[in-house]
Amino acid sequence: MTEELDDAVAVFNQVRPRLMGIAYRMLGSHAEAEDLVQEVWLRWQATDRSTVQSPTAYLSTAVTRLAINASQSARARRETYVGPWLPEPVDTSADPYLGAETGEALSFAVLLVLERLSPTERAAYILREAFDYPYDELAAMLQSTEPAVRQLVSRARKRIRAERRTEVSGPQQKKLLSAFITAARSGNLAVLEDLLAKDAISYSDGGGAARASKFPVVGQERVAKYHRAFHKHFWVGVEVEFSTANGRAVALLSRDGKVFAVCTVTASADGIDEVLWQMNPAKLSAVA
Repeated sequence: MTEELDDAVAVFNQVRPRLMGIAYRMLGSHAEAEDLVQEVWLRWQATDRSTVQSPTAYLSTAVTRLAINASQSARARRETYVGPWLPEPVDTSADPYLGAETGEALSFAVLLVLERLSPTERAAYILREAFDYPYDELAAMLQSTEPAVRQLVSRARKRIRAERRTEVSGPQQKKLLSAFITAARSGNLAVLEDLLAKDAISYSDGGGAARASKFPVVGQERVAKYHRAFHKHFWVGVEVEFSTANGRAVALLSRDGKVFAVCTVTASADGIDEVLWQMNPAKLSAVA
C-alpha cells in the first residue's frame, strides 16, 4: 500500500508543474490555483489508478474541468469586487510550477483579455497556445468535438489580437517601467506624459483592503496628473526593488521591509498602454 502511494505521489509531482500552469492561467490567482491542484491530488489518491492509461491526460483533464467551474464562480464574485480586478502576480523566474512551461497566456496583458472570454474559450486557448495540446485531445478534455474546439481557439485568438497591441521586448518594457517609476516618484509631469500612450489606462487593485483608486484612470494627461498628484506623500519611506513576475519586469514597493504594492506596465510602440498597480495584500504573497 505504501509503495502504491509512493508511486501515486511520484506521478503526481511529475505532472504538477503543468497542473499549476493550467490552473493559474485559468484563474489569475496563485492561491486559488494551489487550492485547485490540491483538489486534483485528493481525487488522484481516490482514483483506481490501474485503469488510467495516461496520468498526464487524466490529471490535466481533471484540473481543466475544475478550473472551468471555478472560473464561473470567480466571475460571479468579481461582479461585487471593490475596484478594478487584476491578476495576482507570480514570480515566474523562481516558481518552477509556472516557469516550467511556455510563457504564453501568462503576461498581464493577455490574462486581462482572457478574463473577458468564456471559461471554455479561455481553457481551449490556454491548453492549445501554452501547452500545445492537439485538437483531438482538447476535444476529449473539454467534452466537445474537434471542429468546435478549433472554433473556440480561433475565436479567442481573434479577440486577443483585436484587444491588445504588440508588446515591446522584455528589456524595453523594463526600461520603460524604470523610467515611469522614476518620473512618478519625482512627480515629473512632462516625462510621465512623454512615456504614456495617448489612450493609456491606469488600474489599481486594492480589493477594498488597501487605499487605491476604485475606477480606472483613462488618457495620457489624466494618468500623468494622477500619478503626479500623490507623489509627495505616497513615496515617503518607499524602497523599490525590480523583479520578474508573469515573465515581465515589475517594481516591488516596500516600507519597513514589507512589500505593499507591485507596479508594472504593458507597453507597445505607442508607449506605455497600461499601468497596473497590485495593492491588494491578499494578492502579494506569491511575489513578496
